[in-house]
Amino acid sequence: MSSVMKALLLNPPSFEHFDGGAGSRWPATREIESYWYPVWLAYPAGQLPGSRLLDGPPHGITPAQVVEIAKDYEFVVLFTSTVGFHSDLRMAKAMKEKKPGIKICFVGPQVQIKPAESLLASPDIDFVVRGEFDNAVVDYANGKPISGIANVSYIKDGKVVHNPPRPLLQTEELDALPFATDVYQRDLTIEKYNVPFLLHPFVSFYTARGCPALCTFCLWPQTLSGHAWRVRGVESVAREFKQAHKMFPQAKEFFFDDDTFNIRKDRVLALCKEFKPVGFQWSCTARVHSDYETLKAMADGGARLLIVGFESGDPQILKNIKKGATVEMGKTFVQNCKKVGIRVHGDFIIGLPGETKKTIEKTINYAKELDCETIQVSMAHAYPGTELYEQGTREGFLKGEAVTDAGGHQLPHLEYPGLSREYMVDSVNRFYDDYYFRPRVAWRIVRDALWDAHERKRLFHEAVDFMKLRADRKRVAKKGVQKKVLVNVPEQRSSSVGVASESPSA
Repeated sequence: MSSVMKALLLNPPSFEHFDGGAGSRWPATREIESYWYPVWLAYPAGQLPGSRLLDGPPHGITPAQVVEIAKDYEFVVLFTSTVGFHSDLRMAKAMKEKKPGIKICFVGPQVQIKPAESLLASPDIDFVVRGEFDNAVVDYANGKPISGIANVSYIKDGKVVHNPPRPLLQTEELDALPFATDVYQRDLTIEKYNVPFLLHPFVSFYTARGCPALCTFCLWPQTLSGHAWRVRGVESVAREFKQAHKMFPQAKEFFFDDDTFNIRKDRVLALCKEFKPVGFQWSCTARVHSDYETLKAMADGGARLLIVGFESGDPQILKNIKKGATVEMGKTFVQNCKKVGIRVHGDFIIGLPGETKKTIEKTINYAKELDCETIQVSMAHAYPGTELYEQGTREGFLKGEAVTDAGGHQLPHLEYPGLSREYMVDSVNRFYDDYYFRPRVAWRIVRDALWDAHERKRLFHEAVDFMKLRADRKRVAKKGVQKKVLVNVPEQRSSSVGVASESPSA
């Protein structure tokens, strides 16, 4: 076997300020700049001696600089996205022109959904990996012939070849992977990562992969991570938690970026027992299924905030999207979170199948009743590879692909009889107004700012951006949706003042 190829694991700067594929479930350019860690790329980077994890957008690295850096490597693994794919092809072409012998592999949901189309789009892609790519790219870098690597698709003699699939990694294999945080320390600057509702700086990593929930709009469980929920062992997670706490003394909190953290009660209780002695706060994604006892254990173990996808206040819409949760479950969950002192960041979506003007009002009123500390309101977006995309194509409410403007900002593309895109855009704006301009909510934000200088500074910048975005959205609603308009409609994650960002919508 030959020596290990020198590999560059790349999260590309597809657009300026683009929060791209490697850590972002809904890649887009945000109105309020935010960046997620490229967790998926960290695992192979940690297994390949001499490799580098290059996260372009948060570190301000331009496409030209990426091409210059890449010439020092033999093998590039590029995590692409649906919206950034054509930009990434241009970068691959430039890398090949600079160093003709370099090998380039594309990974991510886009090439998993459309492996043949992706390969045929450019001769500069040597191969793609469908689904989990940790072992496939490591095998290739270690000299294994491409014909013998599971999950790989490539072109041979003018024809696309799809190698057999590889079984999903299970607990023993996940525990054998290097810690993502070791690679962060080696290659990344944690202060560059910012998500408005998380404390800064934060560090995120996974405790599990996959999500058994069947939400029709959610991209990763239907593509990259799968519906099979596969966990790391409690001991492995606890070790990374404790090590990272020492490794990053400047970090304010950890974020468990699982598709959903709180799937199984016994595991949550076991993890919280390990976290409690460390005395460090953390946040995570959550579904509304956890009972009071679980939430109390989470609070005692350091849980500060839960990101929860409530989506809609209409029971039929929740059934339409196969949410597997009810309006009443959401109410009980939030009440229990308030009792134990855990904050809730609530995610809501306008424009899911079954949406009407009446159901929009129900969702706004539901959000007010829940009274989460912060909210995110997104317009529904159907990514290729999701059940929502297939349904929209079949039933005719999908008006085009997952489109973006020239800057990578996503644009609304679902429309229903009696409910135009313009009305839904205006409803998103009004939702925020109705929610945040209530006296007790405004006071809650001001109170936090009064006691925390960091929070004051952050809120000021976000408030300026939010008011600008709010004015933009009003213009959109009046003029109609146009391609140049900067309207952010990926899935949920948001800021304290309600500006769209992105989340897994657990």
